Amino acid sequence: MKRRIAALVVLLSATSAVQAQEPPLTDLIDSLYKRGVIDKEEYERYQEAKREERARGRVERRERALRDALDKERLTKLEAKKSWTDKIDFRGYVQFRESAVVGGDEDIRLWNDRGVGPDTGLTIRRARMIFFGQVTDNLYLYIQPDLASNAGDTGNVAQLRDFYGDISFDDKREFRVRVGQSKIPYSFEDLQSSQNRLSLDRNDALNSCCTNERDLGAFFYWAPAEKRAMFSELNRLGLKGSGDYGVIALGAYNGQGANRPERNNTMHTVARFTWPFKTEKDQYYEYGIAAINGQFSPITSGTVRSDGNYVDRRLALHGVIYPQPWGVQAEWNWGEGPELNQRTNRIESGSLSGGYIQLMYRKEDFFGYGALTPFVKYQTFSGAMKFQTNAPATNVNDWEFGVEWQPRKELELTLVWQRYDRNDVTRAPYAEFKSDVLRAQLQYNF
Repeated sequence: MKRRIAALVVLLSATSAVQAQEPPLTDLIDSLYKRGVIDKEEYERYQEAKREERARGRVERRERALRDALDKERLTKLEAKKSWTDKIDFRGYVQFRESAVVGGDEDIRLWNDRGVGPDTGLTIRRARMIFFGQVTDNLYLYIQPDLASNAGDTGNVAQLRDFYGDISFDDKREFRVRVGQSKIPYSFEDLQSSQNRLSLDRNDALNSCCTNERDLGAFFYWAPAEKRAMFSELNRLGLKGSGDYGVIALGAYNGQGANRPERNNTMHTVARFTWPFKTEKDQYYEYGIAAINGQFSPITSGTVRSDGNYVDRRLALHGVIYPQPWGVQAEWNWGEGPELNQRTNRIESGSLSGGYIQLMYRKEDFFGYGALTPFVKYQTFSGAMKFQTNAPATNVNDWEFGVEWQPRKELELTLVWQRYDRNDVTRAPYAEFKSDVLRAQLQYNF
């Protein structure tokens, strides 16, 4: 009898391990009992063991369900207690520069880099600290101060660059409205971060549209999810993209420039279309068009006369073949804006045109020491620098030969030989100068 009970226990264990076999096993036990092979006591013990096994299964299922409910409740409470400050990330970069005039005119000044010229020494060109994050499902926040700005003759002054929020209207965040101080969606190179740009300075022809590339306004952006992913991918691959400013951008902004008071009661408007795409051979391209329209009021000094507001409008084209390994980046714009007539000592409305072309070659693995990208850039511009005092005219014909080496993601070194042929728009009489300058930049990314 004991052997038969042991056999039944083994059969019951098999029942627990493979429950799908329970109906055939139960039929077998019932058949053995009916034939008298096992007695009533053995049969009842089997039935009792089966009931206990089923009861244990129900208890375990209830315990699992209770644990899952408690875990879900705890997670819900943790999310509810989580502050929006926990969703803010931090990154930044710093650029140190040194330059030396090695030929041509020596007493020169650049409007966009005070570190170029005599007796300048080592300078901090940019020191950016960026705070950003998706603080709610529909609000993205971005704050960027620069700790190396200039105020008069004082350097390394903290100044706001960006402070805006992106308000999205759909789950994929394809439709956004950006309100605050931010970049104006016009030029490809203006939108390209200085952290990623090859050339040490932006070109004058398009950068003259917008001081510090920014202003206070509201901008609508739209891009399908796959294009937003492509904008991110271009920068992740180190291909010097411009960032995500939508496929379509429309906006209105003050027009006098970032951190400057408004001088008239009119808004500038901007519209932009750009289309990045990838071929079957994984080569990335991007082409687009943009336009700006508004009224600008230049700052004057001394005896220079001004009529107040001037038409300020431009049309720009851009095209990029991303460096894989060869690449080309080019832009051109035409327009109209305020310009100083030095013969009459009066600011008048004048035409402008100009652009640049940049050739580059990206070596992803430079003998096991990171990425190396040599480049050459030519820029030309005929027009006025409206943001400079008195809106002086300039003629630019510059060459730049350089190489960027990035041995690690957090470290970049750029060496440049620059041949300047332009006007000094920082001081009257706005004389032309021609100079050869060697420049070096060390950049930390963190």
